[in-house]
Amino acid sequence: MKLFAAELDFRAIAREFVLPETFPEQLHSEAILATDRYPEGRRDLREVEFVTIDPPSSMDLDQAVHVESWQADGVVDSGAADSGAGAAGNAGSVAPGWRVRYAIADVGAFVEPDSALEQESIRRGQTMYLPDDPVRLHPAELSEGSASLLPDQDRPAVVWDINVDADGEIHDFTVYRATVRSRAKLNYEGVEADRLAGTLHPSIALLPELGEARQRSDLRRDAVNLRLPSISVEKSDDEQAEYQLVIEPRQLMNDYNAELSLLAGMCAGQMMVKSGKGILRTLPPASPKDIAKFDSAAKALGFERGNKSVGQLLASIDASTPQGMALMRDAQRLLRGASYVAFGIAGVENENETSIHAGIGGHYAHVTAPLRRLSDRFATEICLAIAEEREVPAWVAERADEVIEAMKRSTQLANQVDRACMGLTEAVVLQPWVGQNFSAAVMHSSDKGADIFVSEPPVIADCQGNPEEASQTAVTLITADPETRTVEFAWPAD
Repeated sequence: MKLFAAELDFRAIAREFVLPETFPEQLHSEAILATDRYPEGRRDLREVEFVTIDPPSSMDLDQAVHVESWQADGVVDSGAADSGAGAAGNAGSVAPGWRVRYAIADVGAFVEPDSALEQESIRRGQTMYLPDDPVRLHPAELSEGSASLLPDQDRPAVVWDINVDADGEIHDFTVYRATVRSRAKLNYEGVEADRLAGTLHPSIALLPELGEARQRSDLRRDAVNLRLPSISVEKSDDEQAEYQLVIEPRQLMNDYNAELSLLAGMCAGQMMVKSGKGILRTLPPASPKDIAKFDSAAKALGFERGNKSVGQLLASIDASTPQGMALMRDAQRLLRGASYVAFGIAGVENENETSIHAGIGGHYAHVTAPLRRLSDRFATEICLAIAEEREVPAWVAERADEVIEAMKRSTQLANQVDRACMGLTEAVVLQPWVGQNFSAAVMHSSDKGADIFVSEPPVIADCQGNPEEASQTAVTLITADPETRTVEFAWPAD
C-alpha cells in the first residue's frame, strides 16, 4: 500500500534497511550515454496514438496504451484504423472485440550486458517505494528520461499486440520491438472524471468495456484481485492530533488499466509455457486454513461470501471504504508464497506444477514494468526470442538464476520497507490518542491475542486479550510509538 506523507521523514527507514539512496556518478554518466541497442528492425508505430496513465507526479512511465475495436476476421471498424485515429466513434457501442497495443519501455535496449548499469540493477532488484522519495532501480537519466515513455517523444518500446474477443478471452497476440510516440500523459483521477463525463481520450474510449470483459473472462473471473486503495496522511485541524489518515478513492479506470498489465503478463506466461522456456511469476493456492481466516475477517467487517469465490467477493466490494480496504489488506495473506521460477533456460527443466499463479488462475510473467522491476527486462527478452523463433540471448540465460535471487531478495526487502513505513505513519497518527477507546471489528482472535480493525482512523493492529472473533467491540489504545513503529490495543477496554 502506498502512502503519501510529505510531513513525515522516511529517510531513517531507508538508512535502517541500507537502501542505496543515490547512484555513483559513473552510473549517471553511463545512463546519459546509453542509446538504443536495437535501432534496426523496429516497426514504426509513431502514428498510433498511444497514451500513458499514471499518478500525476510519475515520470518513470513504463506503459502506453492504444485500444480500438476489432473483428475476428481482422477487419477493424471504421474510425479505428491503424493510423491511430482511435475509436471515439465506437464509444458507448458494443464492440465485437478489441485490439490492444500495449507499449512497454524497452529498457533492455539501453542496458548493456555486463555493464555497471546492469550490475547495479541486479544488486537493487526493484524500485523501493517509500512515501517521500522512491529508491529507484535505474538512474533518473534513464528511468525518467531516455527510456521513459514521455509524451511527444520518439521512444524505443516493446509492443504487445493482442486481439481480445467480445467475451474477454484472448484470441491471438504477438510481441515485437517498435518505435512509439505517446500523445498524452494522463492520470487516474483525470481519466476517471473523463469516464464519468463520457469524454475519454479516443485511445482509451473502449478501455472500460474491455476491462469489464476481461474481469468476466474465464481465468480472471475468480482471480484474487487486490484493489488496494492508497492512504494519504494529512494535517488535521483538530488541536489534539497533528495528522490524520485518509483513504483515497479507488478509481475504476485504475482497475481497467490494471487489466491491461495482467493481460500482457498472461500472454507472456502462455507463450513461455508453450515454448518450454521462460521466467514465470508463481503463486501456490491459498490453504483451506487461510481461506477460513479470510472468511472470518470478512464476516467481522460485514461481508458474507456465501457461494461466491474469494475473487468474486473482492470484486464486489468498494475498496475505498474503511471496511473494504481492511478486507483487501487481509486478503494479502491469501497471496503469500509468491515467487519466480525459471525453466528451459540455463539448464533448468520445466516445472509445470509449480509454475501456476493461483491469484491469476493460469501462467503469468512480469513483463510490463522494466523501469521498476529487474525481472521484466529479462522476461521480455525471452518473449521476443520466442516470437522471433530464435534462441534466448546468452546473457539472459546466464543470469536467469541471479535475476530470480535478486527478485526474491528485493521483494522481501520491499515488503519489510512497506510495513515499516505503514507502522511509522500509523504510530504518528495515533500517538495523541493513547489511552482513548475505539470501536473495533475483531478480524482474528486466539489465546495469543487478536487482529482488529479500527475504522477511524483506518488501522489494522494487534490487540491484547481474546475478544470474540467476528464481533464488534470497544478496545483501548495502549501503545503508539513512532520510535518502534508499533501500535497496540487492549481488550476489554478500560
